[in-house]
Amino acid sequence: MQKAEVLNALRRIGLVPVLRAESEEQALALATAVANGGVTVMEVTMTVPGAFRVMRRVAQEMPNLLIGAGTVLDAETARLCILEGAAFVVSPTLNLKTIEMCHRYGVPVLPGALTPTEILTAWEAGADAVKVFPASALGGAKYLKSIKAPLPQVELVPTGGVSLATAAEFLEAGAFALGVGADLVNPKAIAEGHPETITENARKYLALVQKFHKSQAQKAG
Repeated sequence: MQKAEVLNALRRIGLVPVLRAESEEQALALATAVANGGVTVMEVTMTVPGAFRVMRRVAQEMPNLLIGAGTVLDAETARLCILEGAAFVVSPTLNLKTIEMCHRYGVPVLPGALTPTEILTAWEAGADAVKVFPASALGGAKYLKSIKAPLPQVELVPTGGVSLATAAEFLEAGAFALGVGADLVNPKAIAEGHPETITENARKYLALVQKFHKSQAQKAG
């Protein structure tokens, strides 16, 4: 998939579920539960034990999923993730060499930043979207809206504090997509034997995104 196609898919789906798990099997169970809810994007973080194997297994068992690599802290890790098939790369922080590496391979990169200076620095360095993390630390959706006012050209993916209760507010504030952690990709639900709660929440998130896109299309029309 070409870079533009990946970015269009991220915008259309509107969600980037952040997969963190304590084992490979738990990670696979989480990915399956989210995918069963219709979400076709998954960010596998490098903090997952055997993260590269997890990426391979998810790709093999769920070929319709667009798989990205998360918590990528340096350029060499980004390169390894891309060679393993990552369709996009996400970082919690801003590392300019990681952006350069992703450009070299033609893969979308979403570095993390928080302050206006960091966000603009990431964008000017070539970020395809900027992960605003932790978004909840500075006011959540209100902060995102404040950033978009002077920087409307910057695509922002809020992460941290995104939930079913706040998702619509983040979208209205101008989010490119939503980075969703444990509120959706919840290891506790797997540990307690209730993957269906994850699947149902995935459907609810998708419904929120689709409702927002429909309302925007109506306004534009």
